[in-house]
Amino acid sequence: MTELTAPSRDAPSHRTVLVSGPSGAGRSTAIRALEDLGYEVIDNLPLSLVPRLLDGPNHGPALALGIDTRNRDFSVAALLEVIDRPGDVELLYLDCGPDVLLRRYSETRRRHPMAPDETPAVGIAREFDLLKPIQLRADIMIDTSDLTVHDLKSEIARWFGGPSENRLALSVHSFSYKRGLPRGLDMVFDCRFLRNPYWDADLRGLNGLSDEVARYVSEDSRYDDFFEKIRDLSLLLLPAYVEEGKSHLSIGFGCTGGQHRSVTLAEHLGNTLANAGWQVSTRHRELERRAASESTVAQVGT
Repeated sequence: MTELTAPSRDAPSHRTVLVSGPSGAGRSTAIRALEDLGYEVIDNLPLSLVPRLLDGPNHGPALALGIDTRNRDFSVAALLEVIDRPGDVELLYLDCGPDVLLRRYSETRRRHPMAPDETPAVGIAREFDLLKPIQLRADIMIDTSDLTVHDLKSEIARWFGGPSENRLALSVHSFSYKRGLPRGLDMVFDCRFLRNPYWDADLRGLNGLSDEVARYVSEDSRYDDFFEKIRDLSLLLLPAYVEEGKSHLSIGFGCTGGQHRSVTLAEHLGNTLANAGWQVSTRHRELERRAASESTVAQVGT
């Protein structure tokens, strides 16, 4: 990957990006990369002032706001209110594995802001639990666990820079109807009519990321026609959304449990659109919830 070195002053003029995530995951690096791309950057603005800023006159370049648990008057409820405001506000969430964060804190000998008088591991676990609702609302999530500083800057440039025709950022979601629709979906497809791997004892414990489940779901006689129509509709509409000036589009697939059919279709469409040249982030809400829950249990047990 190539590090971005020269500013590109053509950031979209009405885009507002909130940059958040656990301490040590790379928020400062992401903020600097967005500044290089022409964004006006404000870091650690008190949350109570953010609505006033967003309600003000919309002049100048796009805006990037760095927000984390160190912000004055930070609260999850206040940040969710900002995220849920009407308008083109996107949440970029920088995630990272707790073991990697612990190593980073050990290498720098820094105290964790949420546990200044305790071990970094305590602060990391505490912050993960606090930010879980924020992570689940992310429009774009980048896992920095295996990324260098240069890699992260390149990822930011891929999502937020480049020629105008590639600026539409796509996110494809899978979800369970039992938990309701994810926030901000533009297009929703119900795939509960497809054959359900849950009723196969050998597949029940797997999910749609596995080849076995994907094969089982795709063998439904209605699958190919269903997928092809969604693919063709997406490829027809995406250029129109770009012309309209839309910066982000979310497509969702829902099934009963959010583990099998919806995951299979989200992966298939995400890969298809990425191969067609679009920027795609694939999110699996129920799988992420399950992973987060298992991580919390593991941290408590250590």
